[in-house]
Amino acid sequence: MNKYIFFLIILVIALSFSSCSKEPDINNATMLDGDVIFDPSISNPELYLVSKALPDPTPEQLNTPVIIASHGYSASTFEWDEFRTYADEKGGLLISQVLLGGHGTTYEDFKNSTWENWKPPIMEEYRALRDKGYTNINFAGSSTSCLLTLSLIKSGDFEENGLRNIFFVDPIVIPSDKLLTIIGFVGPMLGYFETDMTAGEEGYWYHFRPQETLKQLMKVIDIVRKDLQKGFKLPVGAKLKVYKSIQDPSADPAGAVLIYKGLKSSDGSPITVEMLDSDLHVVTRLAGREGVTQKDRDMQTHVFDDMYQLLTD
Repeated sequence: MNKYIFFLIILVIALSFSSCSKEPDINNATMLDGDVIFDPSISNPELYLVSKALPDPTPEQLNTPVIIASHGYSASTFEWDEFRTYADEKGGLLISQVLLGGHGTTYEDFKNSTWENWKPPIMEEYRALRDKGYTNINFAGSSTSCLLTLSLIKSGDFEENGLRNIFFVDPIVIPSDKLLTIIGFVGPMLGYFETDMTAGEEGYWYHFRPQETLKQLMKVIDIVRKDLQKGFKLPVGAKLKVYKSIQDPSADPAGAVLIYKGLKSSDGSPITVEMLDSDLHVVTRLAGREGVTQKDRDMQTHVFDDMYQLLTD
């Protein structure tokens, strides 16, 4: 299909929906978009953030690996619940599940947020841990939060030897859904996009995605991709590993290649990329999905085991 026909089809689709309401019908009782359901980390931060859970850490705790885990676009802290369960069972790790700015509350809050609003909570937890004296701070990001972390790295916001390991799961440097690349054109006609989700996922992701936030997502994708094309380095003392599904419906696997080529360790050595035989976006989160296979579970365990070994070596 040539490019002209593709855009013509998109235009017809967009115009066919342009007469519909541009405000979603939100069920406050079940949807994260409503004004009743909020991410639990907001009311109980001490259950999610190490800086809040351990106000007076012991010397042993200060030397224990802490992983700041941040979720993807339109998601919530739920995305890293399974890793927390895994870490609690294994022992020897502390987990901070960070809620991105503009997420976890109402549709209007989400709609009015920008990508610059999404990333401050990551740095807030990092600085709080540094201020308390933690010496082994690490990051784990999924999808869009990988881009936010790359933006922070490019800006030089992390201190020398302030990070040990960084783990990216399915960074969305290049979208698989090419409709996202023309969101600036079709978005204003539609107002929002409704997403399919299971009953187990409802309440943990925004059911409706405002076109304003999709444009913000595309904006940060463009910025980070251009930074990677120019090339930059990790902070001194930091290592990065990317886990990338080879049949990802959201993040094109070519994005992992771009990260590999555009990002180096501080000494110029290459980062590590592992391609996963998976067709899921963010295989580290299986809860709430339908049709999860034993292969999916084995892959999740493999990634968790690998992260644990790298963190505790």
